Amino acid sequence: MGAVAGATPGATLAEAPPVGVYRPRQPRASPLYRLLDEHFQTFATVYDERFASRWGPWRRVVPAVVEKFLACGILEHGFARVRCAGCRHEYLLAFSCKCRYFCPSCHGKRLAGWSLWLEETLLAPVPHRQVVLAVPKRLRLYFLYDRALLGDLARVAARTLSAFVRATTGERTVSIGIVASIQTHGSLANWHPHLHLLVTDGGFRPDGCFVPLPLHDVATLTEAFRRAVLRLFVRRGLLEAETAASMLAWPHSGFHVHDGVWVPAEDRAFATRLARYCARLPVALSRLAYRAHSGTVTYQSDKASGPTAGAETVDALEFLARVVSHIPNRGQVLQRYYGWYANRTRGFRRKAGFHEQPAVVAADVVPPAQADVRRRWAELLRRIFEVDPLRCPRCGHAMRVVAFITEPPVIDRILTHLRRDGPPARHPRPPPRRRAATRTATSA
Repeated sequence: MGAVAGATPGATLAEAPPVGVYRPRQPRASPLYRLLDEHFQTFATVYDERFASRWGPWRRVVPAVVEKFLACGILEHGFARVRCAGCRHEYLLAFSCKCRYFCPSCHGKRLAGWSLWLEETLLAPVPHRQVVLAVPKRLRLYFLYDRALLGDLARVAARTLSAFVRATTGERTVSIGIVASIQTHGSLANWHPHLHLLVTDGGFRPDGCFVPLPLHDVATLTEAFRRAVLRLFVRRGLLEAETAASMLAWPHSGFHVHDGVWVPAEDRAFATRLARYCARLPVALSRLAYRAHSGTVTYQSDKASGPTAGAETVDALEFLARVVSHIPNRGQVLQRYYGWYANRTRGFRRKAGFHEQPAVVAADVVPPAQADVRRRWAELLRRIFEVDPLRCPRCGHAMRVVAFITEPPVIDRILTHLRRDGPPARHPRPPPRRRAATRTATSA
């Protein structure tokens, strides 16, 4: 991925040039990269002593993800050669790490492809509503030690919401379309597991007829969600029945449900933007400031008021403990689909020949083969940054990938040749591969 630069004045194409041309990003300039590059080895060494009691045991997925992130966008780890068919101008595109919920660049690309699929394939042409569900602080620590509990919470929320819509509409057979995004972070990158659901504002009858949701009281939904979650914790053996009963008597339960964001049926762009927000990264680089001289991190909240408003300055290692706690386990699914949007029910409808979309005469029909091409890397960058990475910044002609360079000797020869007349580049320090090796070297 890269940054937006101004459009080239000398573009020769007849059509209007894009808003900007692609400029490869500089990953080492990122405050998150510098923070990990300078402190992760120390953090891995002292984690058990300083942070395990508050943030859970060390997980093997953490060093694996950090290692990939520190190599993401670095030319020394391999690249593709992109060449212009007109003026033969060429640039190098570094490989990406494809880490979800950690690398801002790769996660942004993933969200672009996901939102495109939502817009073109999944979301029905009906109104939607965002529903946010949160649990009290007393229960949040359980999710830190048992990540599978997050999936159970999503299933409980989907069942509760479906039952609520059926009871409110008086239609016992309607199916509700639910896209659930599991989030674990709060406004200050703290541990705060909760759910963001993009839900159809009503339900579908078996024949496909949509029944809208009438005016309703969110307090009823909150109470139903509270009781369902407490039953889950009792069933899993995490709470005693007496403890759950006492929590039902709390005047302020700590459970929270908000459904005030409504999306009109025709506003597909708003629906996909809302979906990307629901699946956003735990850490926003625009709100992160790393001070290397003092070894501290200042993180700005996205809240204007409340207990988590303002900025917080913490030790660099303490902030790393927060950040890595949000890395999902290998194979952990954080986007889930229920009801009308579930993969199984969608498959049944396809086999039955059910037509979900109304017949509309499109002005610009895209053949299936081209529809797949639209999801390539270049199209995703156009959607995110309004830049064209395959448009030559010099002459405006089309560019294409001509080679993938992965062999270290070849990489070194090409980079040495390109930098021969310039200042010597800093050779990247390899990220830690094994935590045990780091400890041995330190103790020696």
